[in-house]
Amino acid sequence: MAYQSTHRGARISATKVRPVLNMVRGKALAEALSILEYSPKRAAVLIRQVLLSAQANADQKEADVRRLVVVSAYVDVGPTIKRFQPKDRGRAHQILKRTSHITVALDQK
Repeated sequence: MAYQSTHRGARISATKVRPVLNMVRGKALAEALSILEYSPKRAAVLIRQVLLSAQANADQKEADVRRLVVVSAYVDVGPTIKRFQPKDRGRAHQILKRTSHITVALDQK
């Protein structure tokens, strides 16, 4: 039985989150948390929060937390927030603020 957690609408693009998720996929929970703790990427903070939430879900269902492994970790593209930046001579350029949905699943080894 997998213990899952999701962060929906994270204010970071999915392309910035994917390389960090690839570092922790398939690793033991303790190892994945230590990798994320020392990673300089901003996505590592968000993924660490999702991992800790999934760990709390597993602990609540009385799973052995020491044997948990990151079974699946993926990111989906969320809705894009559209803004406009005023430019010279009355023009406007569109700014796309990307969001993403981060999902992590843990299971016992």
